[in-house]
Amino acid sequence: MTLDVTSVSQIQRAVDEVDTLDVLINNAGVATYDDLSKFNVIEQHLAVNLLGSLRVTHAFLPLLRRSKGAIVNNLSLAALAALPVIPAYSISKAAAFNMTQSLRAFLTGQGVTVHAVFLGPIDTDMTRGFEVPKASAETAARGIFDGLEKGEEDIFPDPASRSIAEGWRTGAAKALERQYAAFVPESVA
Repeated sequence: MTLDVTSVSQIQRAVDEVDTLDVLINNAGVATYDDLSKFNVIEQHLAVNLLGSLRVTHAFLPLLRRSKGAIVNNLSLAALAALPVIPAYSISKAAAFNMTQSLRAFLTGQGVTVHAVFLGPIDTDMTRGFEVPKASAETAARGIFDGLEKGEEDIFPDPASRSIAEGWRTGAAKALERQYAAFVPESVA
């Protein structure tokens, strides 16, 4: 479905159109070149890339609980290390990653899995003019569904992201996430 994730009414209209849901893929995103001097640019990135995904997730959560479904949040390698030409985007994706980890901890006891997708540069309108090697959207989509089928919490679906996958999975940050997940209050889990 295509909708404005900053519009509560459009989100509700989408929920009203869906009877069952097995997989929710939060793919909305905005990326603007900036230098962190314009707060409206930062706020727009947070509204779409963080709060939009959270609003859509909350709206569809009852259906996902019923189906024991999955949430897939398309993030970016910029969630792990800021890309200085798009710092507002990097900030918003890092926040969305933290949200993903928190949702994962809260929803694990409810049968809903939560997956973070760390995309490298993908050949889309968003990356036009950014002259780096890019994977095709088809390659990324195939990698996402392969990772989902394998039950991977963190999915690295394209060549650029795959190059750091093993280091991420065995690194200190992932180990810390696992430790922190134990702090979910019983009343929430």
